[in-house]
Amino acid sequence: MGLLSGVPLSVLDRSRRRVGESEAETLRATVDLAQEVEKLGYKRFWVSEHHSVPGVIGSAPTVLAAAVAARTSTIRVGTGGVMLPNHQPLVVAEQFGVLESLYPGRIDMGLGRSVGFTNGIRRALGVEKDAADDFADQLKELLGYFDGTQQVHPQVHARPGEGLQIPAFILAIGEGAALAASFGLPLVIAGVKGEAELVQLVERYRTEFRASALGSRPYVVLAATAAVAPTTEQARELLLPEAWATAYTRTRGVFPPLEPAPPAELTAKEQEFFDNALAGQIYGTPAEVDLALGGLVRRTGADEVLVTTNTYDRGDLVASYTALAELASG
Repeated sequence: MGLLSGVPLSVLDRSRRRVGESEAETLRATVDLAQEVEKLGYKRFWVSEHHSVPGVIGSAPTVLAAAVAARTSTIRVGTGGVMLPNHQPLVVAEQFGVLESLYPGRIDMGLGRSVGFTNGIRRALGVEKDAADDFADQLKELLGYFDGTQQVHPQVHARPGEGLQIPAFILAIGEGAALAASFGLPLVIAGVKGEAELVQLVERYRTEFRASALGSRPYVVLAATAAVAPTTEQARELLLPEAWATAYTRTRGVFPPLEPAPPAELTAKEQEFFDNALAGQIYGTPAEVDLALGGLVRRTGADEVLVTTNTYDRGDLVASYTALAELASG
């Protein structure tokens, strides 16, 4: 029995566009992928929020989540996440109220604090770069619409929404772990700055966790990239299109659609960003990924793994998710 055996697995799909693919095809492919991972026994399927990014088409997560929920029947569906600073809490509460009313018992509300990554996008959204500083107040207001306690706008109620029990998750980097603990909410966290800091933040979250109506105990969802293939090199190749897209945006300021493979020759700066994008990613044969990802789960005590993997060939992506699911069910 492997290290990942029995570990709940979920998928976050960012609706990454491929070269030569229309934006409509990208969104339909996200829905198709949800159906595939549902068959594989994954626990959740989440979609993301990005604005004005040529290579990432998931801009309206609650709308896309509705499409996913309509085409699936058992898997939980949610957002990874709705970026609360970009929205009015009442509108978010109403949107999730609609989702939960239509698909009861299957909706997750993943929430983040990021804002648009350029000044132009932030202006178009009507927010400033420091809007993320108000995340805690926005979160309190949002949750108050569901239990009827919000007082920011007296006599205003979320219809639908009020009275519904929708699991809320905090997508955290750094201090966000402490915020999740203070609200008594599940934590979604990735080892962006290395395993040592990841373990430290998770331990702090568990130590500072205060039970709430939405969470009686700490719950840690480990967000990770994992690619599985018959050989180590094949698994690494699955990650190269996303690594090149990252290097491209670091050097040109635009996040592009995925290409089948990176250019044969990279500049020194491109190579640096390319290598950094691959650092810390988990890839390999089933046995290698079980040891690497399963070991990380054991060391962090994570309750669940949220996998975010992007590659050009969608068939290869499904094959990787299939192999990962087999590890968890073995």
